[in-house]
Amino acid sequence: MEVFVIPHKASAKKRLRQSEVSRLRNLRRKKAVRDLAKQMKAHIAAGQKDQAQALMPELMKAVDKASQRNVIHANKAARIKSRMAKMVAGAS
Repeated sequence: MEVFVIPHKASAKKRLRQSEVSRLRNLRRKKAVRDLAKQMKAHIAAGQKDQAQALMPELMKAVDKASQRNVIHANKAARIKSRMAKMVAGAS
């Protein structure tokens, strides 16, 4: 059973609203990165290197935005970018 904490002070109520909006925004950013990475992997697996390369700038932008906004760690962003670039370069 979940226990919900209901804030009593106005500032705590506002902070709860803000954190919920922030949480949803962060989830959207993470999902954008995840979806683009999946699309790129699918193109690479299908042998569509040109389409994977076309998605590369879009993925890099999404990863950089997520990292810049502290949704994902900077090292994770670098790791994602590096691995995807290596996959595209190695695709035939």
